[in-house]
This record gives sequence, structure tokens and C-alpha cells, in this order.
Amino acid sequence: MFSPDELAALLQQFSQRRIAVLGDFFLDKYLEIDPLLAEPSLETGRTAHQVVEVRRAPGAAGTVVNNLAALGAGELRALGAVGDDGEAYDLCQALARLGCSTDGLLRCPELMTPTYLKPRDVGVPGLLGEHSRYDTKNRKPLPAEITERLMRAVEEVLPHVDALIIMDQVEIPDCGVVTTRLREQLAVLAERSPRVLFWADSRRHIRQFRNTYIKPNQFEAVGRINPLPGDEVTLRDLEGAIGELRAATGRPVFVTCGDRGMLVSDPEVTLVPGVQVPAPIDPTGAGDSATAGAVLSLTCGATPPQAALVGNLVASVTVRQLGTTGVASPPQVLEAFEYWRQQHPASR
Repeated sequence: MFSPDELAALLQQFSQRRIAVLGDFFLDKYLEIDPLLAEPSLETGRTAHQVVEVRRAPGAAGTVVNNLAALGAGELRALGAVGDDGEAYDLCQALARLGCSTDGLLRCPELMTPTYLKPRDVGVPGLLGEHSRYDTKNRKPLPAEITERLMRAVEEVLPHVDALIIMDQVEIPDCGVVTTRLREQLAVLAERSPRVLFWADSRRHIRQFRNTYIKPNQFEAVGRINPLPGDEVTLRDLEGAIGELRAATGRPVFVTCGDRGMLVSDPEVTLVPGVQVPAPIDPTGAGDSATAGAVLSLTCGATPPQAALVGNLVASVTVRQLGTTGVASPPQVLEAFEYWRQQHPASR
């Protein structure tokens, strides 16, 4: 599929790619808590947890930007809508540090900036250290005027990018940035803009995209909501679902299948095996990191199976970073490729 030199040459081309990310930008806000400093509140007697450090990072669509930046993408643009609040300031500052333009990230006083507030015990790795999370989301339909402003922003940016990644994170219908109306208009723009790669990832609405590459996970592909830990969809069931999705969207379909790898339809269904990674792992953001690797590869001329392999390699690096949403650098991708070649000698 690749030689090490061919993969290295592909990764070097990433610096020439221009990518826009449209969708639900969240702020990931980590509160590092020292349990030894806990004290009772003088007013209520309840435990007052003591925060000793605050970490902020772009989340949801911002996770994709984070991974694109780590892989060396040349130009990044954020398109979306956030509040006019402190969380928006923190989010834009974090994106700017990644070299991502926030000119297309609309400040809207009527919205809250979506935020994942993640308290965790300092020094305790992985899920063991995490407290309950607090989520801030907009739970009313996005005003139509904001959707129209976003459409104008997309039309303005398309001549200047190689790919548009659409991240549809919010599950409540029409309460996130990617509304039904926006999906319909994006399908029209995708058909009119064959030079630009349109790629979509959606937790609940993947079947509403047209003329667009899509990347559901195995459960989203078959419409299974809230799978239990350890659940798995058979490859036979996935192949049938992928055929339907491929016919509907008119573009290749990429389905992530956990440690089994990624299924690609172009239109023949191919399983690209993943890297087997020892526990412990943290799968948070793995699909977003796979998106970053796959889209950059496609815009550099990789075939869909080659792009899926790069996505697998990137995700195998990020899942090993516990207690944070990880990223992968090109040297780490090359190292993961050597592990993959050892695990799958027949694929060399």
C-alpha cells in the first residue's frame, strides 16, 4: 500500500494543504483538582474542591483543527458560531495558537459557547482521575440568520481551500451549527465545487449529507444509538450499510471500526486494518484524529485505502495519550507505520 519513503513523501506535502473546518467548535476546559487540598465550605459544609491548574483546548470541531495543525497542515480556517463570552475568547485564543484563522467563527450574543468542563484529579491518569463532566450546549434551534451568515462565509472561503471538513457534533436537531438547512446548501455547494474535497462527520445525521465524503463510526453507519461497551457491528452488516450510504451520498464512505481499522467504499468495500495498540488507551477524539489524517492524505493525492491507513495510524498515536485529547506528529505517524507493517506483513 505504501513504502516508508512514500508515506514520508506524502506527509511532507501536508504543509501545502489548505483546510477549512466548519461545525460545532467547543471549548475543552480541564480543571486539575488536588484532592489533598479539599476543604469544607464555611457556608454549606459541603466539600470545596480546589483547582490548582486550568487547561484549555479546542474541542469537537476544534479537535480536528488541533490534529491538522499537529500533522503540519499549511493553512487552517475555522467556520462556525459561538457566543460572545469568556469561553469564546479562550477558544479563539487556543485556535490562534494553532495558527488557525478565526475570522469565520461568528460571535453571536444570543448563543452560549459550547463547552465541555472536565474536572479531574491531578496526577491520576486516564478515566480513573475524571470527575463527572459538565456540558454547556445551545438547546434552542439556531437562528436562521446565523445559518445564512455561515453560508456566505463558506462560499467566500471555498476558492481558497483544498478541503472543507464538516463536523456535526450536536445531537439535538438544528441546535448546533450544522442545521438541516445548512446540510442542504452544502450539498449544492459540493456539487458546484468539484475541486474542493467535502468531508462530513456527524453523530446523528450522517444520512442527510449528499455529494460529500462521510465518516461514520460502525454504529452510526447502521443507525445504532448508544451502543454498550464492547459492542461491535459485524463486517457483513457494515458492508450492507456502506453500500446504501455510498449510493446515497455519491462519494466514498469511510467507516471506523475501532481496533479492527477502517472500512472504505470507493465503491468496492475494503477493510484497511488498524494498528493493534496495548491497553490502557483513551479513545476520546480518535475519530477526529483519523479524519485529519485521511483528509490531508486525500488532498495530497492518496487513494481512499491509503488515506484510511493514514487515518488509522494517526488514531493509533492519539489513543495512547491518556487524560487529554491527543494529537500525532508526522514522526509519530511514521513510527506507527513500522508497527503496522510488523503486524500486517502481507499488506506490505
